[in-house]
Amino acid sequence: MTTKQLIQVETSGKWTGGVQTEIDIRSFEPFIVDEPENLGGKNEGPNPVELVLAGLSSCTSVMIALIAKEHKFSYEAAEFSNSGELDLQGLAGVEGVSPHFQSVQFDVVLTTEETEERIELLKQAVEKRCPVMNLLLDANVPVQSTWTRK
Repeated sequence: MTTKQLIQVETSGKWTGGVQTEIDIRSFEPFIVDEPENLGGKNEGPNPVELVLAGLSSCTSVMIALIAKEHKFSYEAAEFSNSGELDLQGLAGVEGVSPHFQSVQFDVVLTTEETEERIELLKQAVEKRCPVMNLLLDANVPVQSTWTRK
């Protein structure tokens, strides 16, 4: 039987008008989360779902670094791009339409001399252990990820 090793993650926020929220995380400068003008915002910061995609990129980057070290996988750079599709009907409350991502496309490009087989093993390990990836997958969001070598 394993013993849980739990950590606490905290943020705070306050509404600043319109559809904006000021977010505080640890000792960093507060930042604004907003919507683009076409969604009722002032476009003064990323929106929440853009932050989820940014979380996917940065969480994957962390996991690559940790797992590459474990597997003695050598790489010089990692680049990420992603897009997610939302159905605005879900945000509008249309019955039966989910407000979260309908799908996510996620591309990882590694600068490495490692083989395609080793890249695939790294991909599998990272996707199994990445908290943000698993949050999406557990919500039944189809995530199409492509890992390539540069």
